[in-house]
Amino acid sequence: MRIVDVSAFYSPEGGGVRTYVEAKLRAGPRFGHETVIVVPGQRDCVERRGPGAVLVQVASPTLPVDRRYRYFDDQRALHRVLDAWRPDHVEASSPWSSATMVGRWQGVATRSLVMHADPLSAYAYRWLGGIAPIATIDRWFAAFWRHLRGLGRMFDAVVCANGQLAGRLRAGGIENTATIAMGVESARFSPQLRSVGLRAAALESLGLPPEATLLVGVGRFSGEKRWEMVIRAVQASARDHCLGLLLIGDGPRRPRLEVMASSGGHVRILPRLDDRQEVARLLASADSLVHGCEAETFCLVAAEARASGLPMIVPDRGAALDLLAAHAGTTYRAGNEAALTRAIARFIDDGVELQRAAAIRHSAVRTIDDHFAELFEHYARLGAMPCPAATPIPVEAFAGAVPALALARSGVNRS
Repeated sequence: MRIVDVSAFYSPEGGGVRTYVEAKLRAGPRFGHETVIVVPGQRDCVERRGPGAVLVQVASPTLPVDRRYRYFDDQRALHRVLDAWRPDHVEASSPWSSATMVGRWQGVATRSLVMHADPLSAYAYRWLGGIAPIATIDRWFAAFWRHLRGLGRMFDAVVCANGQLAGRLRAGGIENTATIAMGVESARFSPQLRSVGLRAAALESLGLPPEATLLVGVGRFSGEKRWEMVIRAVQASARDHCLGLLLIGDGPRRPRLEVMASSGGHVRILPRLDDRQEVARLLASADSLVHGCEAETFCLVAAEARASGLPMIVPDRGAALDLLAAHAGTTYRAGNEAALTRAIARFIDDGVELQRAAAIRHSAVRTIDDHFAELFEHYARLGAMPCPAATPIPVEAFAGAVPALALARSGVNRS
């Protein structure tokens, strides 16, 4: 198949979606599929990533709330890109306007909406959860649920990476929802990468001795990640326990987080790590991953932490909970700072047993190849097409593909 993924949340600055996109570009040709990723970019261009793998950028405006990201704003141009590449299957990765654009496309390809975002959890439940139960908030946001049901009718499948989100969508009337969990690069993350020296150096940078507890948080610095809550909980815990936090990432809330970290409590804000091997070494060398966001659709860092044999402290809703191995961490009431503070204390009390359980269960994590094998087979069934063996597509297969953006801007369709 030729699979075209309209990836609205892609940013060259990094993040879980970029990690996923890069993995898909590598995996598609291995499974015998041409893979074309269409992303909003600074300018129009087509970048070949090897035989059967192409990244297409469509010139798009920046997102006002986070200028590292851009958004599709021209439906006609996006349709001409799809016409030019003639996919067998097309994905949309955002439940916002780009999904509506893909749904309105008149091509014959099967199509799926992949839920790389959970707007209700990220915004409505987070903002209003303190004053009303989720069922009431859903009634208040009935218009958005109608929008989601409309999208469900425009697509052959709605794909979720965690069962909680899929269950909510089905209960909300989106019956063609499928759960296809993601996975990690199994060869990259391992407890064997644990480094006593790296751990000691990290604690020293926090002004702590080697016997202290090292927590690590990784992710985008935005409101729904709740890093302010995590920092306050760690600082409160540090009054009674010897522990510190390394928080790694980037985003619009960095200045605020840096101010909070400077107020004490052995918290340090580090830049985003682009070296995946360094991420793997750090996860394997820490004592626990702490996560604040209940709106994750998959929570790649939690999967990577599990594969690294790292215990976790996670909220009791969302994708991170799906990835918590039995007896390998603690949970707390989502969005509740006091509950998180108590969960950190429980982790410190039971840390040895939790670390042992996490190390034992690390190999049970799902791999990224497991994910793509299931995803591509699902797409093939939608179109009643045979799923080919894992043979690479030669670069010559694209010889007849006129660069899509040239066509899009000129208004010419490939015949």
